[in-house]
Amino acid sequence: MHTQITLRWRAWLAALLLGMGVATASAQAPKPVPDDPAPAPQQAAPAQQGGIKSQNIFEIRPDADTAPGYRDQTNAERRQVQPGNNAPVWRDVSKGVTGSTMLPYPEYGNLIQGFVQYPGSRLTTAGEAWRQVRNNWIIPYGGSLLLIVLVAIALFYFAKGSIKLHGTETGRKIERFTYFERAAHWVNASAFVALAVSGIVMAFGKFFLLPIMGATLFGWLTYALKNLHNFVGPLFAVSLVVVIFTFIKDNLPAKEDINWLLKGGGLFSGKEVPSHRFNAGEKVVFWAGVFFFGLIVVGSGLFLDKLLPSVDYTRANMQVAHMIHASAAALMMALFMGHIYLGTIGMKGAYKAMKTGYVDETWAKEHHELWYDDIKAGKIPAQRSANPPEGAPVQPAKA
Repeated sequence: MHTQITLRWRAWLAALLLGMGVATASAQAPKPVPDDPAPAPQQAAPAQQGGIKSQNIFEIRPDADTAPGYRDQTNAERRQVQPGNNAPVWRDVSKGVTGSTMLPYPEYGNLIQGFVQYPGSRLTTAGEAWRQVRNNWIIPYGGSLLLIVLVAIALFYFAKGSIKLHGTETGRKIERFTYFERAAHWVNASAFVALAVSGIVMAFGKFFLLPIMGATLFGWLTYALKNLHNFVGPLFAVSLVVVIFTFIKDNLPAKEDINWLLKGGGLFSGKEVPSHRFNAGEKVVFWAGVFFFGLIVVGSGLFLDKLLPSVDYTRANMQVAHMIHASAAALMMALFMGHIYLGTIGMKGAYKAMKTGYVDETWAKEHHELWYDDIKAGKIPAQRSANPPEGAPVQPAKA
């Protein structure tokens, strides 16, 4: 009897020790980690978010890919050394799912934009759609437009030459532009040239400068021109507004402008068409180039410079602003190329008028006959500045 009880207690004790051993072994054995474990409840992101919530950059191993077997790691193993570098995270990223990071930007949690279709693009992610519009439309067609205008001006110059006076200069001068008008024009013109040159190099330079200069020098050049473009932009904006208010009165449409447009200003016939202080062609440049495209370029440029208050500078808004800015700038440059040509080598005396402010009576009569008639009639003074420059050969036009 006693022997049976002793054996029974020994069996219970052995079973108890065996159970404890198994429990201990189970506790110490590593648990298999599922391939894509779900995040802990306290760390789970909201339903509308994806990816990791946050990660200290100093805790992420930049050399994790050098570990043996890196390419064979499961997603669970990858999460331990690089929490943001695993298949589930990147699947969410490619879908446009918004996550959460500590970066101080409006779209800090979204790496890839959603799908959109801009005019001229396919239905794709917004960044790719913008790239398609820029590379397939703005760059080739904008560049072609500028080249066509340049070639047309060159052909016209070699065929017709500079527009010269038919009569003899009288020596009597009329003030065409005051000092303030010339200052406003030259400030705006200088800013425009700086913006146009830098914009052309940034947009088209890789096609004609990069092969010649090489990547290093071209990179420094574009970097310098980009900063010049950004800083000169506000100067152009202010000077453009000044130019608009300075010259808007004399650029208002008149009935005589219709006849000027129908006859092409006499450029091909060789006979000048009477016009006021500014002819219809100059008025088209003013309203289309300076006012319409100019204000569009300024508004979109200030947006790209992030100088407008109370605006969301998201990638989508910046992409739209860039497309508008580049398109309007190309059209404005095409208009101003003709204006620059006629104001320099295309018409004798035009550049001197903006440089000194004065033109000869013969020049005024031939190119702006209606304006000259108003001066002779006393409707417009021949000398508008209170204090003309010393030594200026100024004489009032005779009535």
